[in-house]
Amino acid sequence: MFKDHFSQSAVGYAAYRPTYPIELVRFLADTVAQKEFAWDCGCGSGQLSTLLAEEFAHVYATDASAKQIENAVHHPQVRYACAPAETSGLDDQVADLIVAAQAAHWFDLAAFYREVCRVGRSGSVIGLVSYGIVKVDEQLDSIIGRFYWDVIGAYWPPERKHVEDGYRSLDFPFTEIQAPDMAMSASWTLPDFIGYMNTWSAVAAMERATGPEPRERFSQELGEAWGSADEKRTIRWPLSLRVGFVRR
Repeated sequence: MFKDHFSQSAVGYAAYRPTYPIELVRFLADTVAQKEFAWDCGCGSGQLSTLLAEEFAHVYATDASAKQIENAVHHPQVRYACAPAETSGLDDQVADLIVAAQAAHWFDLAAFYREVCRVGRSGSVIGLVSYGIVKVDEQLDSIIGRFYWDVIGAYWPPERKHVEDGYRSLDFPFTEIQAPDMAMSASWTLPDFIGYMNTWSAVAAMERATGPEPRERFSQELGEAWGSADEKRTIRWPLSLRVGFVRR
């Protein structure tokens, strides 16, 4: 069963979701035996897919949401397809790297891992990537934290707990590879940040239940602390990785 939390906000997702650091792609590429074929599973609108194309000859990017695929970033080396994580449509033993970025907590994990073992070739690697609560500075982090935990906390899907603990609570039956510390970063104005916040599944769920007033109140409080709406702030998301060998 596909839990579709993001089709409704697919346009905003494509516009406002942050981009992964190239260091992540280089690290993943350095772990595999060859760099012929990567499968980006739960690709969203291609935030990681296009970066993988810098290191891999072919990238197959799938998402169960047709709306996400419709809004994906075009790249000549990336082939997008609407497909669930558990049934990729790929042939046996074709992938050198299988990666799921900010997506694995939505999967039927046992079925996904069976698919991973089926499509991974000799020397292949699986990478699960997640990023947690955004960081700006002490004052803004306090405002964001109150909104995240106290205002919309009850509206997060239960799977969100796996993101909050860096995927450490997920089963990972592979020979694990130690990953370095990494973070995503962006230089954003206040409207950029608000656009990103509006892609959170819990925000949409809260608005369906209570209306827009809590979100509007948060946006006003954040704006008062931010300063000029055009002022750019450095935004950070610490990354958490689970990386391991599928076939050696």
